[in-house]
Amino acid sequence: MYDLGDRYLLVATDRLSAFDVIMPNGIPRKGEVLTQISHFWFERFADLAPNHLLAGPEDPLPPALKPYSGLLSRRSMIVKKATPLAIECIVRGYLSGSGWKEYQKNGSVCGMALPGGLSESAELPEPLFTPSTKAAAGHDENISFNQAEHLVGAEVAAQARDLSLKLYKAGRDYARKRGLIIADTKFEFGLHEGRLILIDEVLTPDSSRFWPADQYTPGRSQPSFDKQFVRDYLETLDWNKTPPGPELPPEVIRRTCDKYLEAYERLTGMKLPETP
Repeated sequence: MYDLGDRYLLVATDRLSAFDVIMPNGIPRKGEVLTQISHFWFERFADLAPNHLLAGPEDPLPPALKPYSGLLSRRSMIVKKATPLAIECIVRGYLSGSGWKEYQKNGSVCGMALPGGLSESAELPEPLFTPSTKAAAGHDENISFNQAEHLVGAEVAAQARDLSLKLYKAGRDYARKRGLIIADTKFEFGLHEGRLILIDEVLTPDSSRFWPADQYTPGRSQPSFDKQFVRDYLETLDWNKTPPGPELPPEVIRRTCDKYLEAYERLTGMKLPETP
């Protein structure tokens, strides 16, 4: 993130982290995919929630940035200066990840009781808003809605919850028509001139779990369009999940890149143009 005075420049790199460790080599075009998917959703959600964009994906860069257009093309956003909320706004539509682990132990997700007999990856009766803290280091921690109210205020917490659920449902329904299941996601909101706006990235493979609908089978983990392929590879190594991360083989990098590009193509119905 770069301060341009009255606005910010956000640049999505190709770096990739797994188990909170940044890998030594990145995934080509990953930053482009994340930025262009975000632009797609910002435009689609424009009538549902105000957002931080000050420029569209095809708008020219400010004159001072034009010398860097080769580096910034399709992977950067010019955005409003907003004050981010002190919570992550997570919505879960399916029982997966840490939610599945908690359900197995307690029959709940983030302290909210669920019906018995649900299987891994099952669709939840209704999407759940499960906020978390923003940890400066290590893992974010799930918190109750009451705790979220204490952190950001009752009115703002309610607005963030209601917007998160509305956006998730709209995105979920659209993606399903494109052959994708959005199992869960994380939204970021900020305050700009006293108004809550949508910021950061939106419904990308880095902030969400994307599953191919035609391969969806409850009762097991699902194939996905994100960095899960890298995580699965790392699990086969004798590595203690602390820095430095291991070098990723070319085949793992290539297949992960293909997953990101396929996610973009499935969502938008378009191919991402080659980098100029």
